[in-house]
Formats: sequence, C-alpha cells, structure tokens
Amino acid sequence: MKIALLGNPNTGKSSVFNMLTGLRQHVGNFPGVTVDKKTGRIEIEGKSHKLIDFPGTYSIYPRSKDEEVVYKSLCNPESENYPDAVVVVVDSSNLERNLLLFTQVYDLQLPTLMVLNMTDLAAKQNKTIDIDALQTLFPEATIVSSNARVKLGKQKVVEALASFRERKGHRFQQELNFAAIEDIVAQEQETKIRFEHIRQEMSTIERISKKTVPASRGIDKILVHPIFGYLIFGVVLLIIFQFIYAFASVPMDLIDGAFANLSGWTSSILPAGLLTDLITEGIIPGIGGVLIFIPQIALLFFFIAILEETGYLSRVVFIMDRLMRPFGLNGKSVVPLLSSVACAIPGVMSARTISDWKERMITIMVAPLMSCSARIPVYTLLIALVIPSETYFGFMNLQGLVLFALYALGTLSALFIAILLKWIIKTKEKGFLLLEMPDYKFPRWQNVGITVWEKIKVFVWDAGKIIIAISIVLWGLATFGPSDRMETAAAEAQNEAMKQNLDEESTNRLVASAKLENSYIGIMGKTIEPVIAPLGYDWKIGISLITSFAAREVFVGSMATIYAVGDDSEESRPLIEKMRSETYTDGTPVFSLAAGVSLMVFYVFAMQCMATLAVVKRETKSWKWPLLQMGYMGILAYLGAWITFLILS
Repeated sequence: MKIALLGNPNTGKSSVFNMLTGLRQHVGNFPGVTVDKKTGRIEIEGKSHKLIDFPGTYSIYPRSKDEEVVYKSLCNPESENYPDAVVVVVDSSNLERNLLLFTQVYDLQLPTLMVLNMTDLAAKQNKTIDIDALQTLFPEATIVSSNARVKLGKQKVVEALASFRERKGHRFQQELNFAAIEDIVAQEQETKIRFEHIRQEMSTIERISKKTVPASRGIDKILVHPIFGYLIFGVVLLIIFQFIYAFASVPMDLIDGAFANLSGWTSSILPAGLLTDLITEGIIPGIGGVLIFIPQIALLFFFIAILEETGYLSRVVFIMDRLMRPFGLNGKSVVPLLSSVACAIPGVMSARTISDWKERMITIMVAPLMSCSARIPVYTLLIALVIPSETYFGFMNLQGLVLFALYALGTLSALFIAILLKWIIKTKEKGFLLLEMPDYKFPRWQNVGITVWEKIKVFVWDAGKIIIAISIVLWGLATFGPSDRMETAAAEAQNEAMKQNLDEESTNRLVASAKLENSYIGIMGKTIEPVIAPLGYDWKIGISLITSFAAREVFVGSMATIYAVGDDSEESRPLIEKMRSETYTDGTPVFSLAAGVSLMVFYVFAMQCMATLAVVKRETKSWKWPLLQMGYMGILAYLGAWITFLILS
C-alpha cells in the first residue's frame, strides 16, 4: 500500500512517523515543486508498505505550496502520490481544532485511520475522549489512541492498517471534480461559498466535541511579553551561540588536524606523482572541507530541535514576526539569519521551517550577507594590517569598532536587500503567519537525534558531492598551467633563491609561489587585474579572490602561499610584515588604508563560499537561485569596494 500521513502542525505527526518507520526514511521532494517529502517503510503482516509524511496542514483547501501538495495528492486519483489509505494524526488535547482536517479527509471516502495522539497531554488536562461515541459518528473510519513520543500505540496502528484491503468510492470526487475545485480557489464568490461550507463543518465539529477550557499558560505572559520576551530570547541565543562557538571549535580543529595528518601520511606512503598530489591536495582536503562543518550543523540543529520540541520556538516566531514582516520576512526568518552568523550553511538549511515560499526564498537569498565565522580570519588579518590599534574614551578600541561595523554592515545590507526582493519576487500567495502555541513538553530525544542525523546526512551526501568536485577543479587550476611558462618560472625562482642564498624550505616556497603565479589560476589573476585595479587590488589579491571561492578563509592561506612566508597560522606576523612592505613600482603601498578597507567591504558582500552555494542549490532544487545570489552579491561587493576605495583614497 501507499499510505498518506496527515495532520495539523504540532500534533506529534513526526513522532508517529518516526515510531512507525524508525530510521528507514528518505527525504526528497515532491515532483515539480520545492516542497520536502519524507517517505519511509512500514512492515504490515510481513509486507513492506510505503508511508508518505505530508506537510502539516489545517485544511485540504490550499493556501500555500505545502498545502497545495496535500490537496493535489488527495483529490486527484491520477497523482503518483494518491494514497491507498490515509492516517490522520489528531492531538487528543485539541480535538475540536483537529477535526476539521479529519472530516475533510473522511469525506474523500478513502480508507481512513484516526490516530488520537498525545493522550498523555489530554490526561494532564483532565480531558477524556469517548472513542466509542466518536467511532459511532465516523463509522467508516478506524480510530485508535497512541502516545508516539514514548512509542505507545504502534501495534494498534499496524493492526488497523492491516484491515484496509481496498479503496471505497470517492464521494468528494463525484460532488466536486478536480478542475472545479481549482476554479473555486480563483473565484471570489465561490470562495465565500467554500468558507461557508467550512463554517458549517466547524459548527458540526463543535457539537461533536466536548467544550473544554484550555489550561492556562501563565509562563507565556513572560515569554511572549513585548519587552521581556525579546530579552529572554536574546539570552537564549547568547547561550546557544556561546555553546556553538565553544564546543564546535574543538571537533572542528580535530577534523581539520586529522585530515591534514591524513594528507601528510598519504603523501609519505604513496609514490610521488600527479595521482598522489590529486589525492593529498585535492580529494582529502575536499572531503575535510565538507566534514569540518558537521560540528556546527549538528550543534545548531540540536538546539533548534530542542526549542521546537519543547514548544518555545513557536513563541520566538510569534514575537519576531512583527519586527521581520516589513522586510518581506516573517518571524521564522530570525533563526536562519542568526544561525548564519555562525555559518550560512546551517542557516540556509534551517529556512525550511518557513512555509511561505516567497519569505523562505528571501531568507535564503539574504542569509549569506550575515557575517559568518569564516570571514573572521580575513577581517582579523586586514584589520591588523591597515587599522591602527588606538583606543578612544579609554575603552573603545578602534580595531574592535571596525570589526563591529563590518558585522553591522552585513546585517543592515541583508535587511535592505530583503526589502528589494520583497518587491521583485512575485508570488500568488499572500504572505502571512499562521501558527499555534503548542503545549510545553520535554523534548523527545529520539526525535532530536533523528532531526540532527537527517540534516547532517543531507549536507554530507548532497552538498558534499558538489564541494568535493569544485575542490578538485580548483586544485587542477592551481597545479597546472602552460608547461613552458611554469618551467621557466620555476627555473627563474631557483636562480633567484641561489642568488639570495636561501635555505631549502625557503627555496621550495619561492618556487611554489612562482609556479602558482604562472598556473592557470595565476593567469586568471593576471587577466582580471585590470578589472580589480579600480578597487585598489593587484594580481596577487586577485588570485586570492579566486581561490577563496572555495571558502572565504582560504584568502589568508593564499596570501601566505603567494608571499612565500610559510603557514599563516604559525607565522602570521611575517605575513603581515610582508604584506605591509609590498609596494607598486612607484613605491606606493599595495595594502593602503583605502585598499585594505575596500577589501574588507568586498568580503562583507561577496558570495565567496562554494559550500553555501551548494546548499542553496540543494534547498531550492535549482541552480537559478544560487547563481542569482552569487551575481547580485558579486555586484554589491564590487560596487561597495569601489566606492569605499574612492572615498578613502
């Protein structure tokens, strides 16, 4: 069978899905639309059946792309996702609200199973449901109870599904065919009739369900308070990002060191040659460049999953919605944007929580403008290079103020671009926020673990393939070049080293720098020099701009290689001194105040991160959006850097 799993948001639908399928799950997307589809396998009487977890919805009448997927799959027998049976998960503590969706599904005349979930929360609120009476009202459905968070009720669900043998008639299709429903959505008069029908259904539901008074949530008076709510959220964010910075750095350093050691060890045991260079300088660093992001992604989504499981994330979305809406965003955009301060990759991935397509795309398009941790090495080097270490008012350090200004510039630019995209990106949907305040509960650690595992798996297997491929391409461009040109450059470097009486290590670095300059990527740097000259950059900076496309922090390593002064992490001062002494033929410094600040502004705006582009492609299911993103951010970076250079010159 092909079984559809439906339910309102916050009914424990994901817990039911995890309970029934375990880790036998696959995340994809519905054909033709960028809406996630989670599928899994469920064993019933020794046979494997497909379980499709549809997006959470309050009604089968579509108001967003997520709900349109549900509508088209259930109401069109020709759809490849048309189910043989439907499982509707209902929150036992909010029966009245949940019954609207169930009655609509029930009218479709498909074999339907109602799962009364969260029975523990209903019991805490002294709510009891007469299942026999409910069964009498819906005789053609099967009704069972469960508490999926603690894996209670799985056998009941499986036994109920085993009783579904064949489809019944489709009364809904006979009364109102698929094309007619499409017309109803577009016509105002018919829309009024539709809502009148829903109103009548709600009146019926009110008579079916017992009227109960929901439990008072006194804590919400504080958590969604117009003042204290923001302060508490700020403290929560501070704690989360402190954890991420404090704890992610250790495993990231271990991963970085492990792959560096692996590269060195592999180089020592394999015979010298291009294949060894490809493995040690291209493939292994490429894999390391993927896996090094795992600690940040895992920690960030671990905390987000906890906030969501406990019910607090809905409160955050609620209080932030009013602040974000003027910029074409909504309350759910705050998590991706703040996540991007650590790394744009998990930030873009966390935009999945935004149901409105337009607001989700705007969030994804502006998230990389938030200054991430990868920019810190670039900022630190350039600030130390061109900004004097002066103190104002006894405590305000000029270098610290410049660093703060760079972060502020990125944030303000993200909001400004969001306003422009609000008017540029067109959609038929009306952006609004619809959510409920779920009851507070302790997180279910299995759900948290599965969420983190899914995010890591998606990044490693989908984005990772693209990252590794581009890493290999960059290695090839930096390794190869016109043979005669590279050989001549290497010979001249050897002669220069002999004249200067350099040791073997310094000679090797000088030769490597000369070969890099005459490699294909070096030639590209020379080629683009006329284009970047108005920004105050020479060809060496141009090479670093190209190589740092792999990751922004590669800029520092490229500078170290080009200037042949050793590894930047151990000998940063010699690198700074060498860069300070670099001059043009007329004696003017290459890294003047104007050029240095211009370069900082360039990195505030530029999309110099192939990993982020790969994730944007994966999340949008198209190359159009990452290419547009790279384009507009590149233009913004060039214009910003050019204006900065002109002003400071």
